[in-house]
Amino acid sequence: MAGRTQRVVVVGAGVGGLTAAADLARQGCAVTVVDRAAGPGGKIRQLRVDGAGIDAGPTVFTMRWVFESLFADAGTTLGDELALTPAAVLARHAWALGGQLDLYGDIERTVDAIGRFAGSTEAQAYRDFCARGADMYATLRPALMAAQRPNPWSLGARVGWLHIDRLLRTAPLTTLWTALGQHFRDPRLRQLFGRYATYVGSSPAFAPAALMVVAHVEREGVWLVDGGMRRVADALQRLGARHGAEYRYGTGVARIVVAGGRVAGVELDGGERLPADAVVFNGDISALGDGLLGDAVRGAARRTPRHERSLSAITWCLKATTRGFALEHHNVFFADDYLGEFAAIFGHREVPQRPTVYVCAQDRGHGTVPAGPERLLVLINAPPDGDRHDFDAALPEYRARALALLRDCGLDVDDTGPGIATTPTGFARLFPASGGALYGPAARGAVGVFRRGAAWTRVPGLYLAGGSVHPGPGVPMAALSGRLAAAKLLVDAGA
Repeated sequence: MAGRTQRVVVVGAGVGGLTAAADLARQGCAVTVVDRAAGPGGKIRQLRVDGAGIDAGPTVFTMRWVFESLFADAGTTLGDELALTPAAVLARHAWALGGQLDLYGDIERTVDAIGRFAGSTEAQAYRDFCARGADMYATLRPALMAAQRPNPWSLGARVGWLHIDRLLRTAPLTTLWTALGQHFRDPRLRQLFGRYATYVGSSPAFAPAALMVVAHVEREGVWLVDGGMRRVADALQRLGARHGAEYRYGTGVARIVVAGGRVAGVELDGGERLPADAVVFNGDISALGDGLLGDAVRGAARRTPRHERSLSAITWCLKATTRGFALEHHNVFFADDYLGEFAAIFGHREVPQRPTVYVCAQDRGHGTVPAGPERLLVLINAPPDGDRHDFDAALPEYRARALALLRDCGLDVDDTGPGIATTPTGFARLFPASGGALYGPAARGAVGVFRRGAAWTRVPGLYLAGGSVHPGPGVPMAALSGRLAAAKLLVDAGA
């Protein structure tokens, strides 16, 4: 195939697929992106409520270096493509048990805040926690995040066997909850930083301690995207289009065609065939394992068993008036029994009675306070069983639970206005074979990271991108997965 233009079909216009398309197009491939949705973004969704666009998916933009590198390679700059503002407050936190704490990018400001909140001992513990997270990040960024799918041996080789102590300092056999207990005595701080497990759809009780790196990532910068996160997807599409990539929306892929033992193209829902030398699949890998893309590629990826699925969510996009609590852009309201929430979700497979609530106040963070109704994304975690249980039927009860917890933390939300809710049932419809899981397989233990699929598969010409494969979920990680898939495809093609 080397020496001629590679025809590539990208199935799915999520961040991983859009990134792969941009990299492949600039390398001269003839790229077509296909998605049954009306536009780009995948889980980056924007819903319109009362005439206003509200981000209904990812809301946090971090790891700016991932996108700076991507846009620079394509001959432009991130600053030319997206308007980004650093968040003055990374997140505001409140507890039903009492207390409020802001985190800042500046360590000293946060140390001072924690000292006032929980005392000088906990403030020093936070310094130690930051140093440990930074050390982990320095080890894992080059050796794990930006590398093709690792195994324990390749990871050790990348770090260097003479420096194996660096890997040991990532506490590979320790859970996040246990590691946090080594730092913090105040249970509220353990809750706050334990929440980083939810960034990968997991529980702090079985997520790896390495997730402490999230604190370091956020201190490097949390950015507010002018116009909302949908602008990120739009910018990625523009990047690919400038280099010749084509995008077809409103049509799904019925199957991936295999001929002569390798990928030969895709068949669309209407029967049209698109020939291809390679296909990049940017969807939940269980769709392959369940045979939704045809029997010929059923064995290309391991389906995620129900008990290994990551968190789902119940979300409300609202235009509402708030009282009693000064919101920032990102806000987290904690109930009292954090581990009990995850026991309910992963053990009893039910929505917690007292759920922690995330609120993204999308008109805040720029130094202004809305005078009237404001755009809110309200989110609670939920079991990834949307293919087995009708969560829509109990929406009024779930909403009452979320609003009650917010009131206990001092925030009143006028819930009489318009809104759009999405449950695990709705997410299961949006993302086939996921059951509503939003992060692929849940991160579990020391070897969980090694269970994620690689960029390549056993079917020649079929590659994988997205949050359900290495290096994992989240906007920057999905972008890295797309870059890894494109790089592997080009190497295999001899480009």
